[in-house]
This record gives sequence, structure tokens and C-alpha cells, in this order.
Amino acid sequence: MIFTKLSPKQLKSMLWWSQKDTRNYDAIVCDGSVRSGKTMSMSIGFILWSGRTFDGENFAFCGKTIDSLKRNVVTPLQKWLEGVAKLKINLSKNYMDITFNNHTNRYYMFGGKDESSYQLIQGITLAGVLFDEVALMPRSFVEQAITRTISVEKSKLWFNCNPDSSEHWFYKEWILQSNKRKALHIHFTMADNPTLTQQQIEYANSQFSGVFHDRYIKGLWVLAEGLVYSMFKDEYILHDYTPSSDALFYISCDYGILNPTSMGLWALEFDKAVRLKEYYYDGRANQPRTDEEHYQALERLADGYNIQFVIVDPSASSFIECIKRHEKFSVKKANNSVNDGISNVSTLIGNGKLFICESCKDLLRELKLYCWDSKSVEDKVIKENDHACDDMRYFVMGTCRTTLLRELSYENI
Repeated sequence: MIFTKLSPKQLKSMLWWSQKDTRNYDAIVCDGSVRSGKTMSMSIGFILWSGRTFDGENFAFCGKTIDSLKRNVVTPLQKWLEGVAKLKINLSKNYMDITFNNHTNRYYMFGGKDESSYQLIQGITLAGVLFDEVALMPRSFVEQAITRTISVEKSKLWFNCNPDSSEHWFYKEWILQSNKRKALHIHFTMADNPTLTQQQIEYANSQFSGVFHDRYIKGLWVLAEGLVYSMFKDEYILHDYTPSSDALFYISCDYGILNPTSMGLWALEFDKAVRLKEYYYDGRANQPRTDEEHYQALERLADGYNIQFVIVDPSASSFIECIKRHEKFSVKKANNSVNDGISNVSTLIGNGKLFICESCKDLLRELKLYCWDSKSVEDKVIKENDHACDDMRYFVMGTCRTTLLRELSYENI
């Protein structure tokens, strides 16, 4: 590969270990916006540094999961290093041998997905570690990996990530204390990636709203606070709407016994999604209803529409079985990844792709109350006034994720 189009920050993050003003640092931390080229420049630099400095040593690439690491780092490395280094990858055993500068080293792949992951990396001695998206990894895993390098002279640590909360441990311990830790800190924006076109930058901008836009586009470490869907406007409330003949219809359901059960009927068009009407029943404020009574409400909500499938809260096993027993609707368990779902809902709202009919009073009410928990150091919502918001999130994750969100990419690239 010929490196002809790199920005000053990309070059610095790639070659910092060889330059007079930065080579004495023990680590590098690169944070900032998405699509800024951090992973590319650091991954290449990691191989160049290790191949120049060591021969026959062990190193590690660490990601949130092995699959994400292979997708974001290992597979692209084969193209990035073409003609520069020789890679021999053993995907089944999660390592690769890389030869550069007549030196061959082994690079293991580790996933730090939860608190137990630190056990995977215990015992091994490493001459260096690259953490891709370190803010997504548990502290115990990261610190265990760091200790694996202590006994190797000239070892270095490489970190990259998109920003998270300003209360995140990595922000406090490594970015704010980078000088104390002898870590070079480089902050990236999309302007630092010269390969991006203006259309691609606009597309990336369109993919996030609210706190996710502040973090992934502006590159800020900020708390999630205030209304979750602050970008929702009155113009997204429809007073008169008739679905087109091409519309597909779905029902999403957040199930509760004492807590409210919320169901929404959705029309999915080629350019938007519309919540047509809803069912909302609070078992605390009224007499609790049985699964069968909720099912009868589901049938009334679906009356007159050809429902593709019903997307249901995955924990509602009894209600799912009730729906299946009637053999009228196909059922799909919802994807309950909360923050990913909120990010996708925010993207659709922010791009004018998600609308709500004025008859959906309970969802419209919750949208004005659904807040981030400002007392939490993690990104958590307050578990109140969230039932219709949850069923909306289930709908988006179950359908729009592969339709409207994909359409946005076609419009902008």
C-alpha cells in the first residue's frame, strides 16, 4: 500500500514512536469523531513500530468482540499493508503472524465484551497492545491487558475510541491524565480524514442526533442528560394521514402486568415510518389484564391491516406464546439493545423519517417525559414513562434498521 493521502494527525498517530518529539511517550491515545481514520493510521503504525522494534515477540489487538475486531481491524489490515508486510492469519485460533522488516511477530486477538473477559488475557506476556474502541471495554479487561506488557522493555500501549460520557473511567484516567501517564493524546475530527468527500461527511452527520451527535460527530465527551428525544418536533405529529398502497404494517409491543402494556401499529413506507394508532393499558391504575385480554386488544389494533409480524418485548414469554397459540400473527422477539435502539430512533427522528399520528396520545406524552438519568455515570434512561418509547424502539430495531436507515445511506453517498 502507498501512503500518499494522510493528514498530519494521521501521520502523527502512525509514526509517533519514531519521531524525536514524541518517541519517548509510553502510550498513545487517539479519540474523536467517527470516520476520522484513527483505526487505520494506528493499526498500520502498530505493525510498523512492532516490526521495527521487536522480533519473535507477542502482541495483542483488543476489541469489544473478536468479530468486531476482525471486521474493523484484521480484514482491512490485509489491504492496508499490501506490499508492505506479509500477513499469515489463523482465524480459528485468533492470531496472525506478521512479517515486516525481516522480523516476524505474533499478534493475538482478544475481545473485551464484559467483566469476565479479563480472564482471557491472563498469563500471556505482551510487548504491546492496541485497544480498538477502548471506551467500550470493561476497565478490568483493559487493566489486565496493560499489566501483560509491564515486564517487556520498550513496550508501548495504543488506544483509540469514540467519546463516551465525561464520567467514563477511561476519559478520567487516561485522557485527562495523559501527561501524568506519559501518553500522547491526539484528538480527531472528520476533517482529519482527507479521503472523505463532503457527501460522506454529510452522511455521517445525518446518522446521529442528540448526545450521540455530540460524541460521534463533534467528538465531545459529554453526559447524556435531559430529554432523550429532544429532536422530536411538532411537525412530526400528523393530523391527517392515509398510508399508501405500498405500505407495510407492523405492531410493536412492550408488555407489562402491573406496568403498562403498550402496543403501536406502524405503517412503513419507502421514505418514512408512521405510528397510526396505539393500545396502552396501565395495570397499576386499573385492574390488571390477562394475556388473553391483551391479545384481544392486539387483534382490535390490527383490524383491517395485513400485519407483517408483531415485534414483542423478548422477556414477555407468556404473551409471545399466547400470540403463537392463536396462529394469526407471526411473532418476532425484539432487539432490546437500549442505547443502540435510542441512537437509531434518534437518527430517524432527526432526519424527518419517523412520524406519529395525533391519536397516539400516550407515546406523545412519554416523548415529553422520557429522560436520561443524570445521576448515572453510564448512559441510562430513567425507567419511567418509557413503555411506548420502548415499543417504538423495538419497531425501529426490528424493521427500520434495515430499511429507512439504509435509505439514508443511499441518499447521502
